[in-house]
Amino acid sequence: MLKFKTAKLPILFSSSILVTAVAVYPLVAQVNPSISNKEQKEIQGKPLYEVLEQGKQYVDLEEYEKALSVYEYAASMERENSRIFSGIGYIQTLLGNYSEAAKAYQKAIALEPGNPEFYYALGYSLGKSGNYGRAASAYEQAIRLAPENIDHHLGLGVVLLRDQEYDRAIDTFYRIISLDPSNQKAKNILSNALFKQKRYPEAIAFLEDAIVQDPENAELKMQLATAFLNQNKMELGLQTLESAAKLDPDNEVIYLKIATILQLQGDLEGALNYYKKAVKIRPDLVEAQAKIGKILLAQENYLKAIVTYRRLTEIKPKNPTFYHNLGLALQGRGRNEEASLVLQKARDLYREQGQIAKEEELNILIEKL
Repeated sequence: MLKFKTAKLPILFSSSILVTAVAVYPLVAQVNPSISNKEQKEIQGKPLYEVLEQGKQYVDLEEYEKALSVYEYAASMERENSRIFSGIGYIQTLLGNYSEAAKAYQKAIALEPGNPEFYYALGYSLGKSGNYGRAASAYEQAIRLAPENIDHHLGLGVVLLRDQEYDRAIDTFYRIISLDPSNQKAKNILSNALFKQKRYPEAIAFLEDAIVQDPENAELKMQLATAFLNQNKMELGLQTLESAAKLDPDNEVIYLKIATILQLQGDLEGALNYYKKAVKIRPDLVEAQAKIGKILLAQENYLKAIVTYRRLTEIKPKNPTFYHNLGLALQGRGRNEEASLVLQKARDLYREQGQIAKEEELNILIEKL
């Protein structure tokens, strides 16, 4: 499952809001009860710019409900101020009320239809509320008004992906890269989108070109290796990963991928070496430790396998496979009494997890000890 992040919303509490008006207004609507009576009295009768300044202070203090109440009161004072409604929309997003945020931004747009940031913020709010089609339309309008703004294009690309409009999304990310050739986020998302569509030859061509422009980028080389592997070009994938490892020697994911390929090719010693490199960087990497244990068992290196699986049962005490393999390693060393106790633990965990076939397998094994 791909995960995407949109760019942050623009900060809409600008000086243009705070200096909108200086006149004193009568109380038009009761301030929301989330503000105390004392705070309401302090707000009532103040000039608009002071009301807005108070709302901004609440935002700075992360008292968003109070900030919302103040901005809603400000909106009742001046109903034709688009920036106040955009401020309300911004606070609603901070509260996670994305549908309400969208309504506020729509009011801002009605008052100031030529502002691309309002359309961008509307697209963000609609996207977060799951309305991807309308979000895409809002982003497209933002792009029409400000075509040079990369964030607008990124927002469009992300909601198109979420809406599974892959062809349109891919075209959007190609456009972003043409506008901003150094945009790593767009390159990553584009290559992942091409993978998801199984357009591997296209992904390889794109990534090879990107690497020519940025030859020190280990992330791009990892993605290119993934494309090669998906085309069953194992040697090319392996060579590309080894090149990525030279650029980023502290990246355990690269070593994990190399080890997996070597293990599939039957090079257990080579795989073991790379799994150990991954664990050296991240000692809590359970996947790599489990693979090390399996290789040690296959090599009948029972003593080291025992050490590995004891560590794994400490990290994951509810994993029956780790106890099962620990029991096999103990049995391999002739420590049958210990093996029986550990295998009983594994059997009980299999039973708890409803793995009946495994439970029966261990009953037979325990009886033979």
